[in-house]
Amino acid sequence: MKWPSDSLFVAHNDLFKSIGQIADKAGIEAYVIGGFVRDTILYRPSKDIDIVVLGSGIEFAKQVASAFKNVKLSYFEHFGTAQIIYQDWILEFVGARKESYRQDSRNPVVESGTLRDDQERRDLTINAMSIGLNQANFGQLIDPFNGLEDIEKQLVRTPLDPDKTFSDDPLRMLRAIRFASQLGFRIDAITLEGIERNKDRIAIISQERITDELNKIILSPVPSIGFEYLFDTGLLKLIFPEMVDLYGVETVNGLSHKDNFYHTLQVLDNLALMTQDLWLRWAAILHDIAKPATKRFEPGIGWTFHGHEDKGSRMVKPIFSKLKLPLNEKMKFVQKLVLLHLRPIVLSQDVVTDSAVRRLMMEVGEDIDALMLLCKSDITSKNEKKVERIKKNFSLVEQKMKAVQEKDYLRNWQPPISGNDILELFNIQDKAHIGVLKSAVKAAILEGRLADDRLACIAFLKQEAKALNISEK
Repeated sequence: MKWPSDSLFVAHNDLFKSIGQIADKAGIEAYVIGGFVRDTILYRPSKDIDIVVLGSGIEFAKQVASAFKNVKLSYFEHFGTAQIIYQDWILEFVGARKESYRQDSRNPVVESGTLRDDQERRDLTINAMSIGLNQANFGQLIDPFNGLEDIEKQLVRTPLDPDKTFSDDPLRMLRAIRFASQLGFRIDAITLEGIERNKDRIAIISQERITDELNKIILSPVPSIGFEYLFDTGLLKLIFPEMVDLYGVETVNGLSHKDNFYHTLQVLDNLALMTQDLWLRWAAILHDIAKPATKRFEPGIGWTFHGHEDKGSRMVKPIFSKLKLPLNEKMKFVQKLVLLHLRPIVLSQDVVTDSAVRRLMMEVGEDIDALMLLCKSDITSKNEKKVERIKKNFSLVEQKMKAVQEKDYLRNWQPPISGNDILELFNIQDKAHIGVLKSAVKAAILEGRLADDRLACIAFLKQEAKALNISEK
């Protein structure tokens, strides 16, 4: 493959040629492998470079660090890996290896191997490609499993039989779904069936690693892609059953409620168009999490979910605890938004009073913009007229918020000159002149004729006092 001039690999040829020259001098083979190769082909930004060598990754990293000078070198003897921080690059070094697994463990037995062995142990074909760095094969793409073709087809597929790939390291199932979600690719049917067959193996993976992949899916451009794969394969029920409980529609007397699972995914996708905030996206996922527990059918009314916002807020902590998410201000932020997510919508349906708006703003505090984003994302009706009406009412609520903010600001705002200042500056005979001068300053500032600055106000006052025949002290 001939790399285009604007690719990451060609743009940073000097770096790669330098590493290749060190490899040639040491008499070993070195290759860039994995994510950087994939991202080069996809024109995605990347600063992490994985380098595999036929030999010791640590010893080669030491030689590179010595040649580059003024770099930070770290190595981990137990894992046979090393890391160099060079300029704004993170270079990871490892020796080519092959792995074998026991059925009851995710920890492999590792042996030195060939480049092909190392590529076979990779999770996906799109992550198994490598680029030669030695002079003899510099820039050559080594792609034994047709990863380049899979990128062109926008396909996620395992390099080996998926049963072996996923049984060996079950986290690869989540990684396959995560890459499909991040890249907007589809998962190959055989690979998808392999995830379904091996889903129970996820039990041997630590919660921290599972949650890390889940967060990456949540931060995808279209998170619903990943969640639908998680749901369809049965993985979601194993790692996040509370979300699966949202699924389904129940009908009584011809009245049905909406499927809250797919509604939640739509809210999440809507929000993803507006923010990269992980915790705001978690609020979207959990905003209706208590609806299954609060669902009731009331004759003459229909389906109700009274109190789901309160119960949902109380469910946040146990869910965060189980998923090993932080139990700190991030969690409290999610709790707050889940608790209050109905309030702006209720306001939009009523006559909006200053006191109601002020009460909401005081409760939400600095998170008011986040709450409003969540509420806007929560408008998922297929009735376009209804959506337009809600959006219009929502705009009125936002306008009211702005008006209340400005009104409260003006009520509490004072100019930088006080009555005592005026008494100290001028020979005041008539105390009424203090109010006149203060009002003149305030009006000039509010009308934009005067800066809200003490020195500017003093200069302005001297002119006003002179007009009133008031002398300076």
